[in-house]
Amino acid sequence: MSRRFTVVGHPVTHSLSPAIHGAAYAELGLDVRYELYDAPDEAAVARAVDAIRRGELAGTNVTVPWKQVALKLCDRADASASEVGAANTLVRSPAGEVVAHNTDVPALAAELGALSTSPRLALVLGAGGAALAAVASARRLGAEVWVTARRFAAEVDDGEWPNAAALRRLGARLVAWPGADAALESASAADLVIQATSAGMSGAGSGASVANVVPWSRLRPAAVAYDLVYNPRVTPFLERASAAGVTARGGLGMLVEQAALAFELWLGQAAPRRTMQAAAEAALAARSR
Repeated sequence: MSRRFTVVGHPVTHSLSPAIHGAAYAELGLDVRYELYDAPDEAAVARAVDAIRRGELAGTNVTVPWKQVALKLCDRADASASEVGAANTLVRSPAGEVVAHNTDVPALAAELGALSTSPRLALVLGAGGAALAAVASARRLGAEVWVTARRFAAEVDDGEWPNAAALRRLGARLVAWPGADAALESASAADLVIQATSAGMSGAGSGASVANVVPWSRLRPAAVAYDLVYNPRVTPFLERASAAGVTARGGLGMLVEQAALAFELWLGQAAPRRTMQAAAEAALAARSR
C-alpha cells in the first residue's frame, strides 16, 4: 500500500509541491503519493491532523494560512517549530503521534545567506506564520530584524497587533504600517527586505500595496529583496526591486529546500534536490504559459 502525503492550505491549487515531491518519488522508485488538501477552515486542518494520527496520511506539509493552527493541533513539537511558533511539516511518529516541524527556517536562512553574507538589518513585511520563519531566518544570520504588517495600525496599541508577542519573542522590533502613499523610511537602511505575505501570489491580491511601502530608490545598492511568493515568478514586489537595481529573488529556491528537508524527515533518506529543483522550474514554467 502506497504512503500518502499532502499539502494543507487555503487556497492550495497554486502549489507546486505535488510536482516537486512527485518527481523525487519517481526518481527513487518510491511507492508514495503526494496530494493537495484544501482546508477552508480550522476544522478541515484538524481533520487532516487526525488522518495522520490514524495512519491514513503519513505526514503533511502546511502552507498559508494554517502554519500556526497546525502547531497547536499537533501532539508535540520539534524545537524547530516550537521556537518559531509555526509548523510547516507534520510527521507521524512510530507511536502514532503527530509531531510538528518547521523546515521553512533553515531553507530560507540558506537562501538569504547565499545572497547576503553578513546582513546587519532585515525588514520583514507580514506578521503570519511565514513572517515568523522569516524573522527567525534573518536572526540566524545575525541581523537585527524590524517587522511591519498591514494590520499594524498606528492608532492601535502595538501590544494588540497580530502576533506581536510571538514576533518580539523572536527578537523583532515592530513598526507601524505606513498610511496611504507613505513609504517606510526605516527600510532604507535594510540589507534584507523580505516579503512574507501572500500579496502578489497567483489567486491572491495584486501585491501593489505591499510593494509600495518600500522606499526603493533609497535602498543601498547591495540590498537584497526576497519575496517568499514563488507563483508568479515575478511579483510587483520583485518588479519594484529590480527596477531599483537591487538584487531581487523569488521564493522558489526556498520552496524546494523546505520540501527536500520535509522529504528527509518523512522518508529518512537524502532528497534528490536537483530533480526537485528541475521539477519546480518546469511546473512553474507550465503555469506561466
